[in-house]
Amino acid sequence: MALLPENLLATEQRFGPHPAYSTGARLETGIEPDKLVKTHCCFCGQQCGIQLKVKDNEVIGFEPWEDFPFNRGMLCPKGVKRYLQGGHPDRLLHAYQRDPAAAGGFCEMAYDEAIERVATEIQRIQTAYGNDAFGVLTGASLTTEKAYLMGKFARMCLKTANIDYNGRLCMVSAAAANKKAFGIDRAANPWSDILKAEVIWISGANVAECAPITTNYVWQAREYGAKIIVVDPRITPIARTCDLFLPIKPGRDIALFNGILHLMIENDWLDHDFISRHAVGFEAVAAHVRDWNPKKTAEVTGISERAIRQAAEWWGQSKSSFLLHARGIEHHSHGVQNCLGAINMVLASGRIGREGCGYATITGQANGQGGREHGQKCDQLPGARDISNPEHRAYVAGVWGITPEELPQAGVDAYEMFRRIDRGEIRGLLSICFNPKVSLPDNNFITRCLEKLDFYVAIDFFLNETAQHADVVLPGSLHEEDEGVVTQIEGRVIKINKAVDPPGDAKQDWRVIQDIAKALGRERGFTFSSPREIFDELRIASKGGIADYSGITYEKIEKQYGVFWPCPSEDHPGTPRLFEPGSWNPIAKGTGPYYFPDGRARFNVAPYTPPAEDVDDEYPLMLTTGRVVSQYLSGTQTRRIGPLVDQYPEPLIEMHPQLAGKLAIANGDLVTVESRRGVITLPAMVVTTIRPDTVFVPYHWPGKKSINQLTISAQDPISKIPEYKVCAVRVRKEK
Repeated sequence: MALLPENLLATEQRFGPHPAYSTGARLETGIEPDKLVKTHCCFCGQQCGIQLKVKDNEVIGFEPWEDFPFNRGMLCPKGVKRYLQGGHPDRLLHAYQRDPAAAGGFCEMAYDEAIERVATEIQRIQTAYGNDAFGVLTGASLTTEKAYLMGKFARMCLKTANIDYNGRLCMVSAAAANKKAFGIDRAANPWSDILKAEVIWISGANVAECAPITTNYVWQAREYGAKIIVVDPRITPIARTCDLFLPIKPGRDIALFNGILHLMIENDWLDHDFISRHAVGFEAVAAHVRDWNPKKTAEVTGISERAIRQAAEWWGQSKSSFLLHARGIEHHSHGVQNCLGAINMVLASGRIGREGCGYATITGQANGQGGREHGQKCDQLPGARDISNPEHRAYVAGVWGITPEELPQAGVDAYEMFRRIDRGEIRGLLSICFNPKVSLPDNNFITRCLEKLDFYVAIDFFLNETAQHADVVLPGSLHEEDEGVVTQIEGRVIKINKAVDPPGDAKQDWRVIQDIAKALGRERGFTFSSPREIFDELRIASKGGIADYSGITYEKIEKQYGVFWPCPSEDHPGTPRLFEPGSWNPIAKGTGPYYFPDGRARFNVAPYTPPAEDVDDEYPLMLTTGRVVSQYLSGTQTRRIGPLVDQYPEPLIEMHPQLAGKLAIANGDLVTVESRRGVITLPAMVVTTIRPDTVFVPYHWPGKKSINQLTISAQDPISKIPEYKVCAVRVRKEK
């Protein structure tokens, strides 16, 4: 276990324990465990290795797993306390149905009876209104086996086009941009390459709180001499120790990327050989950024010309570099353009596809990468195949034993599914591992839609805020109660190992889905006896696709501490670093390392557009949202872990002293923030680490504390990701 470095003690005393480190993580409970199970954390996309201590079918603590190469025993506060959720009294042990005698209440029902009722309601709705009248919403924290099964269940069993997942709220803008630029959607490099970079550029990523172990990689690189550039509206913990901080106005990232590329071209900080041999489209992009001089860039972004020039010089002149970004540039109505602008900077430098030179998106959810590769995304089939491509449809249909005509076409994104519920086009819904009432924008609209459904069934391990609207609730499984694979932040496929059995009537999620299929009389293709059987079919279904898992086995994962996809055969070692010359590529077939027929990467013109809702006289401030280190997503799990709640018990409104002074607001005062969609009243936290024209509120809380009452449902036209990171608000002090 890594110890806290001496030079961080002052920071710890002021701000609390740093999230990249854990002190005293070995728990002396006085109870000797029956076994230690090597597995991974259930939370973010880093998927840190951990050993769970098990006694009498209960997780009682943990030990560091120092051999796992990504985190080498280090854990953040969530990882340290994750085991405490297992014995929580809110754990769903039985099936429940809404009790008509108790408003908003539920009563226990037999599991088999619940399954029969679900099947009856599905048949009733689809018979009356058509197959697409029943929708499925899934989650990016499911194992890849479950994600694959959910896509197959929706399309083959229910025969509905309407399936999507909560990864729609996470990385889809980056995914779309990666496919446009590289032809493949995956982090290009292992994190070990960060250590060898001369410059590390971090845009829109609160690394220390959202991906804490990544902080350690950045700090190690700094110890080796790397310069760190951080772009964010807030001085996040990683920005406190960076070499250059660029305090950008929310929603203006593409303007900055265009301005940096302008200076790279003006000063000839370009890799002309790479551009001519390995990319296309540079001339159009160069023409587009010609007008983005430092003065214009500064006016739009709110960053000084001097800082812009310094960032361009460091980035342009370095011999090795690594660019990281996350939701801060992706959660926008132009999120794809933001990501393309970042990629243009990388391609112009030629620093990709080799050691110490990389580009990556910081994955948010536990299986944010693997969860979108194998079929639960509305437009995708296993292997990252395109559901609209006839060849792709024919291959997957053949694996499933159906005709291509039986496969539904592409459905719609998760938010559009709620619009269809509102219009009466979707009448029934099944959800698993998704809490849209808290996590979707303008969530008062989501609440109204949930109440319009004819029938709603939720599968989960806690009764989250969305499930409280369900007609039937089926008890599913925690992370440690099942096995399977996930793909973590680097593109490394790793193994989740079962530590305990589900309690009471709770069952592994894949069993619940298969029970529904059987009750429907549609069990063909849904008779798997283990996750291994599901994974073996997934391997076949992905073979030859871009996300090829066919050469990955459970045993190979355990032996290698994970396998980087693509891995097209069992004797293939996997692909830690994409785009290296000669690397396996089923698309280019030897013509080049990028996943297009000509093997070349694509520059893409990325025009600047302002946020969908900008400030005005009525709503003069910008609201941005994000996470805090002790909470995770909609808080279904972390708000039930006492020490994490103690660390950050309720949302606060961050604002700069200049803004607070104008409004006579002191630290701790109750403050109301209002948008065109909703209003929220919370305590103020007056800090110097945020722009004076911006307020920040984390999004992990429900009800009257939910900031997503205020956020806007504007979406990127390509990725359909909502614009969580900026909307117009006004602020007042409560008397």
